[in-house]
Amino acid sequence: MIIAPSLLAANAGRLAAEARRAHRAGADWLHVDIMDGHFVPNLTFGPAIVAEVRRATRLPLDVHLMCSRPATLLEPFRQAGATHLTVHVELGDRVAALLWKIRALGAGVGLAVNPPTPIAAVRPFLGHLDLLLVMTVNPGFGGQTFIEEAVPKVQQAAAWRTELGLSYRIEVDGGINFDTAAECAGAGADTFVSGTTLFGHTNLASAIRRLRRTVERHAPDRRPASRSHETCPGPLPEPRVELARVQPARARRGPRRNQPPPRTAQVLHHRQLEPR
Repeated sequence: MIIAPSLLAANAGRLAAEARRAHRAGADWLHVDIMDGHFVPNLTFGPAIVAEVRRATRLPLDVHLMCSRPATLLEPFRQAGATHLTVHVELGDRVAALLWKIRALGAGVGLAVNPPTPIAAVRPFLGHLDLLLVMTVNPGFGGQTFIEEAVPKVQQAAAWRTELGLSYRIEVDGGINFDTAAECAGAGADTFVSGTTLFGHTNLASAIRRLRRTVERHAPDRRPASRSHETCPGPLPEPRVELARVQPARARRGPRRNQPPPRTAQVLHHRQLEPR
């Protein structure tokens, strides 16, 4: 199990010190949210900030690009010290080229899916991923309420991983506290991004230990994958996603463990992006 405190919830005036504190507290990764003010309505960090964090710690830096035009940002963030680079499946026909570029840069390849987007959109790319990020809030701001509809997506991603014999990590991000982390772990998640729950705790090391114990206790047994995604041949296909009317996602009302995947896919929230 990977515990990845999110720097979005850290003290923005002393990020290097916060990174060192997370390292000493027992974090496995640091999660860094990059927002461009267009794909999501917020602005956060640039490559220079990531470079400062990299100088402060040897922890892997899990860089999540919530950006409309990430192609020009991949190399700067990789050079700044990003270990993993994650882009969004909502970018449509640009996804395949972005994943290949991340692999060519030598970084871990990540793909994220937003709450209103059908999990089926990521399936064509699974064999080429190191990390599948299932967003459990609508991205853009920290401290949001966990969206319950994301749990069946985690279950489906875990089922595909077993069915296809792959070994990508399943990461959850958004509203992850001790209760929601347990629910996601039971569904098959193995990588947990948490901001407010961890950095908002007076004793960060204690919070990380508690979160780790919680997810390990609720995780299902899983055998190692029989083959590696890194050896999958052939070109990356493009997702075929139908557009539909957006249905608002419901906020979490209570725990529903072991919820089976829905028979029908969720609808896709399609953001109109500027042409290249």
